[in-house]
Amino acid sequence: MGTSLIGHIDSDCFYVSCERIRSYSLRGVPCGVLGNQGACVIAKSYELKSYGVKTGHPIWEAKKLCPHAVFVKRDFHWYEVISRQLLDLLKTVSPQVEYYSIDEMFFDASELQRYFHLPLYEATRALQTLAQEQVGVPVSIGIAPSRTLAKLGSDASKPFGVRVIEKKCEPFLRSQPVGELCGVGGKSAKKLHDRNIHTCWDFCKADRLMIRNLLTIKGEALWWELQGDAVNPIQTTRPPHKAIARGGSCGGKTTDPARIRAWAVRNIERLIEALDHHRVYARHISLQIDANKTALWLGRTPLIVPSASFRMIYDAVIPMLEAAPTTHPVSHMHIIAENLTWRDKIQRSLFFEEAQSPLDQLKHNINQKMGRFAIRSAETLPLHEIYHDATHNYDICDVSGKMCF
Repeated sequence: MGTSLIGHIDSDCFYVSCERIRSYSLRGVPCGVLGNQGACVIAKSYELKSYGVKTGHPIWEAKKLCPHAVFVKRDFHWYEVISRQLLDLLKTVSPQVEYYSIDEMFFDASELQRYFHLPLYEATRALQTLAQEQVGVPVSIGIAPSRTLAKLGSDASKPFGVRVIEKKCEPFLRSQPVGELCGVGGKSAKKLHDRNIHTCWDFCKADRLMIRNLLTIKGEALWWELQGDAVNPIQTTRPPHKAIARGGSCGGKTTDPARIRAWAVRNIERLIEALDHHRVYARHISLQIDANKTALWLGRTPLIVPSASFRMIYDAVIPMLEAAPTTHPVSHMHIIAENLTWRDKIQRSLFFEEAQSPLDQLKHNINQKMGRFAIRSAETLPLHEIYHDATHNYDICDVSGKMCF
């Protein structure tokens, strides 16, 4: 059933740690990283956390809680550089590494002792020290027979901790609330609590088929993983996307039609970049907006041919957008390309428009050479302040190859 030992390495306060690598003055002081338009805190140091600042806090509230805190704008280009340094380091130690997210990785830990010529716990500490010295970020590491146990161990060891978990480690599992399991959200936790399952040990000892009926096959996989059986193997390459989305905050609430359309066009251009990168075409386009704190699913439009053409996707999105209610301010927007197909598997049609026009290709080539958004639609001009701030030109979704966010 896969490797005999799986490791999970998780960077502590990753965005803040990255900022501290290039700015020594941030070390040891309360520090936060700000998201879109600098409106809210997306990451915080342990020093800032001690003042009660939480992820998602508006900047004004965070400053009120900790007036002497230092805040910096996000920089995902830089965070990716550090993330890939950690990934490369891990690949020198382990034959199999899964790039799970920008700050988390799973790895085959079976050869860890042989690599460092140390017992398992000391070898894990040696890896932790190596990451601190060569990459510059503090990490927590869990080692266990399954990935679920390994992640549970690293999460429980933060900050800068190490935990090696034996198969069915009862005292540890009794100490962990069932909601700490990756994949058990609030609704699932409530279902489990209703059946008197409160800890990971309770989950582990519960009837397997009951867990499956309650939480589907994914819940059953968690049950097996807590027994120490690695039913979810390490994935060294990302499976093909079933859908690709681009979007997010609209820089605050707005009812301005020109600005809302500008965000739609920006997200279309970003979506086409992603389709180009993954060498796929979309068969369907969906649009979702958040208006008045309510998610509105505005529809799903089929394309006449599988496409990554700006004109075809634009012509699909804009009618859906124009049909949206105009009385409530829009705060978020997502455009989703679905039913994807590989480009080299598409048969060209004599009767329909090309899946990508010569103008699209010219625009792509210029932006590849001159820089992202060097050429962009004039309809994005209302967002000039977004394009003039480099921190908005690269987002977490632009970091390729990882399994999730």
